Amino acid sequence: MIRKLLIANRGEIACRIIRTCRQMGVQTVAIFSDVDRTALHVALADEAVHVGGNSASDSYLNINKIIEASQRTGADAIHPAYGFLAENADFAQAVIDADLTWVGPQPDVIQAMGDKRQAKNLLQDVPYVPGYTGDEQSDERLVAEATKIGYPIMVKASAGGGGKGMRAVDNPDKLLEALASARREAQQAFGDDSLMLERQLINPRHIEVQIIGDHDGNVMALGERECSIQRRHQKIIEESPAFGLDDELRYQIQQTAVSIGQQLNYQNAGTVEFLLDSDGNFYFMEMNTRLQVEHPVTEEVYGIDLVRWQLEIAQGTSLQDLLPPFVELHDFAYEPDGHAIEVRVYAEDPYNDFLPVTGEILRWQTVDIVRTDAGIRSGDNISPYYDPMIAKVIAHGHNRLSAIRKLDDALARLRLMGMRNNIQFLRDVLMHDDHLNGNISTQFLEQHPELMSPTNELPKSVIIACAFAKGGISNNWRNNPNRAVRHCFQYGDENFEIYLSQIGDGYQVDIGEDVYQVAIEAQSENAMTLLIDGHRQTFTVVEGKNDQWWVHSLAGTYRLDWQNPLPLPNLQTASEGSLRAPMPGQIISLDVSVGDEVKAGTVLLIMEAMKMEHRILAPYDGVIESLAYSVGDAVQQDDILISLISSDEA
Repeated sequence: MIRKLLIANRGEIACRIIRTCRQMGVQTVAIFSDVDRTALHVALADEAVHVGGNSASDSYLNINKIIEASQRTGADAIHPAYGFLAENADFAQAVIDADLTWVGPQPDVIQAMGDKRQAKNLLQDVPYVPGYTGDEQSDERLVAEATKIGYPIMVKASAGGGGKGMRAVDNPDKLLEALASARREAQQAFGDDSLMLERQLINPRHIEVQIIGDHDGNVMALGERECSIQRRHQKIIEESPAFGLDDELRYQIQQTAVSIGQQLNYQNAGTVEFLLDSDGNFYFMEMNTRLQVEHPVTEEVYGIDLVRWQLEIAQGTSLQDLLPPFVELHDFAYEPDGHAIEVRVYAEDPYNDFLPVTGEILRWQTVDIVRTDAGIRSGDNISPYYDPMIAKVIAHGHNRLSAIRKLDDALARLRLMGMRNNIQFLRDVLMHDDHLNGNISTQFLEQHPELMSPTNELPKSVIIACAFAKGGISNNWRNNPNRAVRHCFQYGDENFEIYLSQIGDGYQVDIGEDVYQVAIEAQSENAMTLLIDGHRQTFTVVEGKNDQWWVHSLAGTYRLDWQNPLPLPNLQTASEGSLRAPMPGQIISLDVSVGDEVKAGTVLLIMEAMKMEHRILAPYDGVIESLAYSVGDAVQQDDILISLISSDEA
């Protein structure tokens, strides 16, 4: 019997596991790094133990400290969740050796499936994409094998997933650079830089099957999930069931997944992932020996709790005892109920190539019409040390379109204020005609590049709401009380001047040549309802630092910067030609020296931040004047990294 569970993870998944444990009567222990001391998962757990500094290697990846934390608190089981040590066979074995219950599959299975090359050589009667999985890892061998396979090809890290160490290469000239970059990222993410090659399928779909096995040798498939909408090889939208699969194809894919589980004598939850080409051929890609980020869509259509099933199986319960009454155990689960779809909400800037962002969450408010799995609260800070995914929003409907409509409405009502995010981008993808019609593949965003460029035009009603929240007329001194009050806000690269005049019980508002009649129907600390030319609208307005104002309405969330009529001088202006860090991170590669001549577009250095590589490129032809940092150095956002003199001036 599991009585006290240590969760070897953080954020939204730790919070999600804690909620299940509370329902089951299982006490919980959280672990935390320095920066996570006040995190939500720490507050929700019954107990919490500090395990180290902010770097993952010093805290969430430190096996000894985690085992010590379980012994110190009297925990009798450990759940790895996903990420960090979830697919680390050494960690699983260390848990077992410490006489604790491991909530996951057997260590040898984790080891076998964790190496994609080994997995493909081990499993029988499984369809594979043609490729190379050999032990010889020299550039010469990989170049030769790529020529045999034929371009385009995929370079993949052997030791992990999640898009890390993965590169698409469409011609031989790009292969060596892709190999070096993939090795570097794989080593950083998994501690193993070995690679494999696969033929790149054109416009494939990404289909995965949730399997679960017990200690009696039973393995069952709990339907399949569609995970084709991806960016940078990482999933951002998932749904279940997959769109448009006929019964025969669905059976074959699920049967293959079950067969893999049976060959491994698989115990606990896992996911088998496939690629599906346009001709209906499917190919085994990899197996993730853990719970997946997207597991809630399976839970919603089957009416189950996969974390509860994991805990029950870990303590010896059979699958038959977990199934609903009168349902017999078979390889395939009962029919799913309706359709579920999930999106991943990230702290990232769509105006800056979707780079992760950090900072304070001024307002976080969810809606109850959908399920939201999150690990944040208003007032929390997003740090640069971990993944920028902060929440998942999941909608369930009687069919696919009803689920999409419900999810889009929920995202419109969701309030994430204080930092840029991908919510509007997700809504644009969800409501795109091709997505609604199921015309999707892993190349969806490459085929619709317009979705990657924000087009969220600023409604004038948002400017009006922001002006009234800023103080309207009453808080602004004038030597002539009949003179209109002026405010100026910047949105993107554009400035908007707005003039407010009181007319009877209401107001006249002038923005450029547009004139509006406005009445305030209700106003509280962060919310107001305005009647603008007879159109009643409600807004949430929150003030951030440095006169940043965040406004939310059903049209979206917008950040406006109030322009001080007497601006202070900027004392921190960098010299012309300096290149700044886009966010806090660490220098992992420095490719130039002082005095080097470089061409526009040359990679000067590479940073690693929030589990992503960021390349700093030369914006023009020039000469390197100075370097501020070396490989391994930590940098903060806006730190000057390099000074580059234009070739015209050198």
